[in-house]
Amino acid sequence: MANQKLLLLSSSREGQTDYLEHALPLIDSFLDSSIKKVLFIPYAGFAMGYDAYEDKVNKPFKTIGKTVVSIHRFDDPVQAVQEADAIAIGGGNTFHLLKALYDNELIDAIRKRVGEGVPYMGWSAGSNVAGLTICTTNDMPIVEPRSFKALALVNFQINPHYTDYQPPNHNGETRAERLFEYVRANPHRYVVGTREGTALQLKDNRLTLMGDKPGLVFRDGEKTRSIQCNTDISWLL
Repeated sequence: MANQKLLLLSSSREGQTDYLEHALPLIDSFLDSSIKKVLFIPYAGFAMGYDAYEDKVNKPFKTIGKTVVSIHRFDDPVQAVQEADAIAIGGGNTFHLLKALYDNELIDAIRKRVGEGVPYMGWSAGSNVAGLTICTTNDMPIVEPRSFKALALVNFQINPHYTDYQPPNHNGETRAERLFEYVRANPHRYVVGTREGTALQLKDNRLTLMGDKPGLVFRDGEKTRSIQCNTDISWLL
């Protein structure tokens, strides 16, 4: 992980902000000014159509002088990853995203490029697949991927959109209870819950929670711990 550059956003919006509006300063700071074109992987947002998703992401990116080009426009998606200057994976359904990554043989290709230092950013599902598996996604399993194993760009699980909110009179499990089930079944793994508006950033071998809301770390047999923003949490690596 020595060369990796990661920006893993919890969400594409914070509150009532426009799409990616809150994230643009982070993205602009994260990407080198020499990078003008970003390879976009839209598979999680299949329901809106890949052309529409590309257009949606391009609007905010163009305000910081970047252009995204969707991988569905390339005849050879593996080659597109191999030639990318930066990679971004958007949100949507995590199961559909991972299935498409496997179907297009992109897992190893992305992992290799990121290991070579190509910046990787994702939001929501795009952050979830950066973890070890997608077992801590919030999404419904609408399709069955080849495996639940994900990109493993970090050595822990990610739960984007983390919230403590429980609707009145709702008797289903809280998010914390569901994550507790995961760590009880997988006691050797950490899960990091990131709240909307925050992001995990790995740069210069330093992992930091960016934003203004604390995150949570879950592990079986350990008290749930809070992680503060803008502090070094590289021990998770």
